[in-house]
Amino acid sequence: MKKLIHWKSLFSLLFISLLFVGCEKQGMGNDEPETTPNIMETAQASEALSSLVTALTAADTQEDSDLIGTLSSEGPFTVFAPTNDAFADLLDQLEDYDSLEDFDDDEDLEILETILKYHVVSGVAVRAADLTDGQEIGTVLGESVTVSLDNGVFIQDATETPARVIIPDVEASNGIVHVINKVLLPQVIIDALNNDDDDDDDDDELGTLVELVVETESLSVLEEAVIKAGLVETLNSAGPFTVFAPTDDAFVALLEVLGDDYNSLDDFDTEAELMLLTDILLYHVIPAKVLAADLEAGNVGTALSDNNLEIIPSGESFVIGDTSDVNANITGTDFLASNGVAHTIDKVLLPQSAIDFVMALNLKTIVEIAVETDDLSLLVEALQQANAGLVETLSGDGPFTVFAPTNKAFEDVLELLGDDYHSLADFDTDEEKAILVDILTYHVVAGAAAFSTDLTDGQQIPTVQGESLSINLKDNTVHVVDVTGINASVVIPDVEASNGVVHVIDKVLLPQSALDAIAALSLKNIVEIAVATNDLKFLVASLKLVNAGLVEALSGEGPFTVFAPTNAAFVSLLFDLGKEYHSIADFDTEEKRDLLVKILTYHVVAGTAAFSTDLSDGQSIPTLQGEDIGISLKDGTVHIVDATHTNATVVTPDVEGSNGVIHIINKVLIPQEILDVFSNND
Repeated sequence: MKKLIHWKSLFSLLFISLLFVGCEKQGMGNDEPETTPNIMETAQASEALSSLVTALTAADTQEDSDLIGTLSSEGPFTVFAPTNDAFADLLDQLEDYDSLEDFDDDEDLEILETILKYHVVSGVAVRAADLTDGQEIGTVLGESVTVSLDNGVFIQDATETPARVIIPDVEASNGIVHVINKVLLPQVIIDALNNDDDDDDDDDELGTLVELVVETESLSVLEEAVIKAGLVETLNSAGPFTVFAPTDDAFVALLEVLGDDYNSLDDFDTEAELMLLTDILLYHVIPAKVLAADLEAGNVGTALSDNNLEIIPSGESFVIGDTSDVNANITGTDFLASNGVAHTIDKVLLPQSAIDFVMALNLKTIVEIAVETDDLSLLVEALQQANAGLVETLSGDGPFTVFAPTNKAFEDVLELLGDDYHSLADFDTDEEKAILVDILTYHVVAGAAAFSTDLTDGQQIPTVQGESLSINLKDNTVHVVDVTGINASVVIPDVEASNGVVHVIDKVLLPQSALDAIAALSLKNIVEIAVATNDLKFLVASLKLVNAGLVEALSGEGPFTVFAPTNAAFVSLLFDLGKEYHSIADFDTEEKRDLLVKILTYHVVAGTAAFSTDLSDGQSIPTLQGEDIGISLKDGTVHIVDATHTNATVVTPDVEGSNGVIHIINKVLIPQEILDVFSNND
């Protein structure tokens, strides 16, 4: 029992040290502006809190203890911090313990952790002015302390002597510290001391709680659970503990609630399931010896941190309330063990983590939700039409956040796309299915289940597709902004799934890549553009006349860059060629048509779609004919240099086609090969 008291002392000392450091940094002559330290940093920076730091550090050498991490976290916390003198006073009362270093085994460390938790209030930073006389304050340990305001501020623990607050309201970034002149002792420590004095002989004759469970036939499943969760050593330790022990029938009832996937404890085989089993078992343990005669109505802390049980009067006895709607009946009381007592109950008690787990088991996946929702039938059809494994992905573990367009939203986007898209079945080519995949993955956020309360105005959210969405919060509604700038409104938020969350929206979101791809699909190819352009009729006639596969080639994938002469340019060429050429039809021999092929291919660049912004002054570009043309940039205009002395001017640049680009020019380009032919003829 001495070990128990010594632990409490160590915890208090650590806490005081933190508080003094906070005082030094905030109000003891340090004028430099700096960030307020957290409670742990305050302790570590103060010599006056060295014992507290030592105690916290020692307690955290236990595998399942993280007091330093807790006191460094966001909080808020209220901490009653014993001074170094308070720790010294406690050590003076103990035999065989001259310093904190004498606390060197698992039992000592557990006692120390218990005492330290009794000094911490979680979830609130309470100033001295906010305390009221007689106020009871629940601590992280689960036991409460009581406030007295008689000629000062006093904190009453389970002993007869209260602690006085000697330095109130020391601010830290994650809470408030009140320095006190005594280490607070909880009832569990007092009981342990009393039991140590009164029951040593009896305890020596009793087995531990684990041995008690093993020897009780109706607790065989509890025995299996304790072994599976790795809690044998814990429940064999000094304690004292009170265990509410569910019978085998209680565990069978729990397995039935969990469903077909849980037929025995063997089905708890994943890390998450084993953690859940551990949570459930710790929720049945009170870190104190509480006999049936000692039960009182109210909340009591359990070995599962921050989780309480409710002791509820029922007739001449009590029932045990957990986080579910069904209470547990006590079926047997006061089964004594060397390290505590057990009471049998007819129900497995469920902490909130277990309730959340059971609820998650009953949730459907995102795909199942979509399939069962009539207004999302077109979304399901789109996922199936894309045929890219999206159904399987969104049926997986996740978590995902999905913005799910309604049927009306899909109908609107199909109408926007035009006559070629009457239904999702019209996305039937590889290119169109790729566009559909881009659109669908733009509605999916991987790695997070973001509920509406998690979203912030102006937030940028990266999607599976790669581009981001923006969040706009207006009039208590979530709006989602894509690259079109037209918001989608969330009409049904927060549809929870087993692998994420769905927000139903009234518009199909469109990424830039899909807009570009849709625009490209609607483009005509180079030949189609030429045929549809009145001022290129002579060019089209020339292509048809030579019948050399140029029409087919320029209708292919490309990409091509075509410098397309106007009708007037061809008229000028015919005039320059002389009396034999009055029209394109006068290229009527095989020899003449070969010349025309060479002229036409001199206007085509294969393998690139060179827009005007891609051209540079002095650039030389090889053509399909074999010779190069030159680029001259002058007065903001592109000019094309051929083998003659007269440049062609681009009169209409950058006519985009599905397989390249056309620049309309005012002159037919002539290669050297053609000049040589006509020069020889002369």
